[in-house]
Amino acid sequence: MQPDQPVVRPGVVPRIRQLLFGAPKYIKDPQLFHKMSLIPVLAWVGLGADGLSSSAYGPEEAFRALGSHTYLAILLGLATALTVFIISAGYSRIIEHFPHGGGGYIVSTHMLGAKAGVVSGSALLVDYILTITISVASCTDALFSYLPMAYHHLKVPMACLLILLLIVLNIRGVKESIAVMAPIFMVFVASHLLLLLDGVFTHTDQFVPLARDFQAGLNQDLSSIGLFGILLIFFRAYSLGGGTYTGIEAVSNGIQIMREPRVKTGKRTMLYMATSLAFTAGVLFVCYALLKIAPVAGKTLNAVLADALFADWPMGRAIAFITIFSEGALLLVAAQAGFVDGPRVMANMAVDSWIPHRFAALSERLTMHNGIMLMGGAAIALLLYTHGSVSALVVMYSINVFITFSLSQLGMTRFYIKRRHEDPQWKRHLPIHLVAFVLCAAILVVTTYEKFLEGGWVTFLITSVVIVCCYMIRTHYLKVRQAMMAMDESRLAMPVPGPANTAMPRPEDPTAIQLVSAYSGFGISALFSIIKNFPDTYKNIIFVSVAVIDSGSFKGASEIEALENSTRDALKKYIKLAQRLGFAADCRLVVATDVVEGASGLCKEISQEFPRSTVFTGQLTFCLEKFYHRIMHNETAFAIQRRLQCEEITTVILPIRLAL
Repeated sequence: MQPDQPVVRPGVVPRIRQLLFGAPKYIKDPQLFHKMSLIPVLAWVGLGADGLSSSAYGPEEAFRALGSHTYLAILLGLATALTVFIISAGYSRIIEHFPHGGGGYIVSTHMLGAKAGVVSGSALLVDYILTITISVASCTDALFSYLPMAYHHLKVPMACLLILLLIVLNIRGVKESIAVMAPIFMVFVASHLLLLLDGVFTHTDQFVPLARDFQAGLNQDLSSIGLFGILLIFFRAYSLGGGTYTGIEAVSNGIQIMREPRVKTGKRTMLYMATSLAFTAGVLFVCYALLKIAPVAGKTLNAVLADALFADWPMGRAIAFITIFSEGALLLVAAQAGFVDGPRVMANMAVDSWIPHRFAALSERLTMHNGIMLMGGAAIALLLYTHGSVSALVVMYSINVFITFSLSQLGMTRFYIKRRHEDPQWKRHLPIHLVAFVLCAAILVVTTYEKFLEGGWVTFLITSVVIVCCYMIRTHYLKVRQAMMAMDESRLAMPVPGPANTAMPRPEDPTAIQLVSAYSGFGISALFSIIKNFPDTYKNIIFVSVAVIDSGSFKGASEIEALENSTRDALKKYIKLAQRLGFAADCRLVVATDVVEGASGLCKEISQEFPRSTVFTGQLTFCLEKFYHRIMHNETAFAIQRRLQCEEITTVILPIRLAL
């Protein structure tokens, strides 16, 4: 019998990290995508909450903008509900045509070109940072509505702590974080359904006075400012309430995390979100008008409404508190959409080389940890800059949302116009996108005009800086790609004479372990560098490659299998080249989310099999090293070297110079 092997327990730091962020996922689990994907109800919680929660601040901003013309609130409620359904219908079509997600960035890129795509993507990135910021700021506003004013200076510190909590939850995993928040969402739905139904059905006697007030107010304004003046007031309030629609796109952006069939799940989630938002926002306007709600210092309008409705109920104050507390908690859930969709937009842009490639990487828990950390950090920075002011944040938020909305609907309008000879249904679909584009563009123009000096300029400045940075990053990557292509042309076409050595590597012979990725001039240059610098030293060459699972390949089991097959094909080409050069060659492959982790573990195993081995890996070098090169090109080679040297495994980094 074999003696029992000692159980090796991880250290204190790894155990704390696993407790906080959860255990790694097993990539080759055939049920992995099913386990991590969301059914419509959970998707409604995780993504639809962003839309539904906007009823906490969107209708309030619009109602306040009416000023003394509150008789228009009923029409404003109808227009808001109709707009929700129109924009949602447009995004349901986007889900059909772009079932792998990406929302506005992918639509703009494919339909309007790369320039429109980077504008839309940059606006989306800032938008999702603001999603986190405004949701958490509104959450603290709602929660502090029932605290004395003396404690209101703690709002911003509390909001920062909540964002840190969300960062931890999202690094653990999307489904895990949503499952924690689902009960909060359901309490909100139940309490607000009670609030709205009570507001309407217990005040039916106010319908006739409300109609009289509407007629009296309309007649008075017609005689004083005229029909055109009334339309200006109405459309201004309608536009400044644009925050109501800000979460609609979240569903189309996050379609990747939904249960198959994704299109059906996505469209059903969109229906749930649109119906709940249209009902909540529309009926809120009715309740504001019926009860003649007026602003109160230190309270949200919804808190004032809840106090007025439940004042005569047994334990009415407690019920009002639970209602507004659930609203604040839902706003915290809504911030989830920023952490779910923001990193996915970053990953899509990273794949297209608009931002550093490392943002397409997944952690061992299959979350885009780099994007999550950046989104959370930026949200805290904006929160501190605006001092948690929802009024300032909603202006910044709305402008960027409607930039993306307008580009998306314009892209789909162009799509159906171009396909009018191929798609017999184009006349039925085109009006939806055309009307949605006109509404979104109009809201964008009015909001920008009205609020440019009140914070709108900050949004344009931040988004412009992001766009400029994206162009600088892409320009650098294009130059590197051109230099790599020149290297490929010179190396791949190089003839290698001589018979192939088909012998298998022997463990007792000196062995070079070379880390490679795709079959390219970079890997071939590293191989020739080994031969040049260590002539007649090694008899064996073992090629090692890590099939990296990133956001581009993490779309299903078939994509992972295809990635593994393409990586194995590249290794076979390296083996044939090494054999023609006279080496005994073989390869090893591992599928992982992290190159350093996967490569280090595999090299350690190979070094035990081949004791006289040395690990070689290439590193891009530039004649003029710039400060941003370490951000743009990860330090994978040095990280692997540090790991292996701790295991007393000799590791050599081969410089591969690019002519830049």
